[in-house]
Amino acid sequence: MKNFKYILIVLSVFAISCNNTSKKDSETTAENTKENTDSNKISDMSIYNLPSHWTTQDGNEIELKELKGKVLAMVMIYTSCKAACPRLVADMRNIEKQIPEDKKDEVQFVFVSIDPETDTPERLTAFAKENQMEDEKWLFLRGSEEDTREFAAVLAVNYKQISPLDFSHSNIISVFDQGGELAHQQEGLGVDNKETVEAIIDLAK
Repeated sequence: MKNFKYILIVLSVFAISCNNTSKKDSETTAENTKENTDSNKISDMSIYNLPSHWTTQDGNEIELKELKGKVLAMVMIYTSCKAACPRLVADMRNIEKQIPEDKKDEVQFVFVSIDPETDTPERLTAFAKENQMEDEKWLFLRGSEEDTREFAAVLAVNYKQISPLDFSHSNIISVFDQGGELAHQQEGLGVDNKETVEAIIDLAK
């Protein structure tokens, strides 16, 4: 009888232990789920809320939210531009060169066309090749006229077609954090981009 009572006590302790373990496991799972949910949240200020669709230079269809998790350095250009855009491209290249090698994989350099009718994926591919920007870190996008206008408004970029092949436009490089929130902007051509580089490095952790 004593042995039987001893066995019951052991079983009871074991049951309590299992229950506590199960409870802890459930709590851990709930916490992990909450953390994953929080990490996937997008703030109201994020560009990843935009419902726009884009085509890359490779002809792939993407949404901006697919870039989530990377620091974005972004500029709006058009490939037939002979004045400001080549200088913006040079600025982006200069910024990229100043990013430490151990942080470059965390950064995506994005060019968004303001002339989607002319800038087909084939033209964007040729432009990337001409400018030696064929690595994965360089991304070229074209969208519908409506999506392009909406996105330009978000970036505070003004542009206007002044002839069949020419546009007047703002010269702004924008930096977005991993969640798609605007973190920094650089305006002008050939300006000191030290602050832009520092903003990218600070974010790319």
